[in-house]
Amino acid sequence: MVTTILDCYTDEPSGLGVPPYLGTYPRYIAGSLNEPVNYITVDDLRLWKKHGGSIKTVKPSMKTDPSTYNLSIHAPELPNILQQTDHLIVVLGVHVPGKYLSAIPGTLNEVIPMIRDLHCKKTLTGPAVHGTQLFGGKKQEKADLSCFNNVDPHLYKFKFDDVKEFAIAGASLIKQIPDPRMIEIETGRGCDIGKCSFCTEPLKSKVEFREKGDILQEMKTFYDLGARFFRLGKQTCFYTVPNVKDLLRESWQRCPDMNVLHIDNVNPVKVVLDKDRSITEAVVKYCTSGNIAAFGVESFDIEVVRQNTLNSMPQIAYEAVKILNKYGAERGSNGMPKFLPGINILFGLRGESKKTYEENMKWLQRIYDEGLMLRRINIRQVALFEGTSLHDEGGDMLHKNRKYYWKWRNDIRQQIDHPMLQRICPTGTLLKDCYAEVYDGNTTFCRQFGTYPLIVGVKGRLELKKFYDLSITKHMLRSLTGEVNG
Repeated sequence: MVTTILDCYTDEPSGLGVPPYLGTYPRYIAGSLNEPVNYITVDDLRLWKKHGGSIKTVKPSMKTDPSTYNLSIHAPELPNILQQTDHLIVVLGVHVPGKYLSAIPGTLNEVIPMIRDLHCKKTLTGPAVHGTQLFGGKKQEKADLSCFNNVDPHLYKFKFDDVKEFAIAGASLIKQIPDPRMIEIETGRGCDIGKCSFCTEPLKSKVEFREKGDILQEMKTFYDLGARFFRLGKQTCFYTVPNVKDLLRESWQRCPDMNVLHIDNVNPVKVVLDKDRSITEAVVKYCTSGNIAAFGVESFDIEVVRQNTLNSMPQIAYEAVKILNKYGAERGSNGMPKFLPGINILFGLRGESKKTYEENMKWLQRIYDEGLMLRRINIRQVALFEGTSLHDEGGDMLHKNRKYYWKWRNDIRQQIDHPMLQRICPTGTLLKDCYAEVYDGNTTFCRQFGTYPLIVGVKGRLELKKFYDLSITKHMLRSLTGEVNG
């Protein structure tokens, strides 16, 4: 039997599988099958179903098309691949709507018409089995799933005893991807607090962690296959991972020539509770520069924190920001500070009011005025998923305050983001190993591999998918302009 995995890309609170990241789900599924599998992307599918298999030449006045940017090695022969396929496994689902530079995750209503007429068994899996929505401020996407023979919530949630084997066997999937990828390595599942009103993580997984040796073996397998960019992610708080300091240190023993080693989510409470700061020191020492701890603060309004049972109070989040700045603000070898906090702000939560905006601005301004740095502030409207308490209430605050969202968001961008970016990356900073990803007219947009890397616009059309060292010349609201060094 010929099995084909269609990767439509995934984005969750505790895991990213949107290029240039390679998510865990296609790899685990491939490893679980005792047979060779074809790996294709939604970009491959779009290329043939929407463009007849032809990639248009990008003229100087045009933008790179992100919908067909991430092709697998099978793109030229996709019709034959699909014709020979007996079982198509569709991996799909976005729980954290975002903006992506060079990729567009597939939606159910986009993908279903493109696969409906295929004469094979079809299985839907991934986060979409719990709902999916590409845009904030909306309920989950509704779609007719009758074209699927099976909607499988278990195919992507293997037990860690099985993942030990499947992660290794599925690593060879990277051979079917021609471009470099940031490998998302799963360290754990579930949330040990697990009460946020909007979050889907408690619906999907109980709290558990992988064995350190299993993680290291998976990294070594990818490393031997040529991977050099890694993120220890797929967890709600990196500081809760057992033996985390040994994991970081031993990663370099197994993979001595990594280009990037970053982490993902961190609970501010756990940073403060790390009394001897040994975990923070280990992250600074063993991870590469430009690293970010994504703090799910969501709101600095105490009333919103209480009503939505969020993870940390404003004072705790502020203390955690200070700690990471104390240990991680030094500039590293790639030009970026070594380890800084990032903050997520979420609009549409229970109890939200104009005071919420005032409290958010007050704390963010305090952080800036005290000379501290936030590597990025992620602002979005909440997406509503079935099973969460916020969904059951119908998103009352989301609708009530929608008219304020863009003003609140823009104020943060103008008053905090822009001057913060000037502090983080002053004019003349040299950012090394920036990957040229897309064109927009006569501008090339580049960024380093890593966790939420900065986008740098360079005048002229550099050769794409090559690395450049860039000297920073100007600051936009959330991005930079630069020129090739030398």
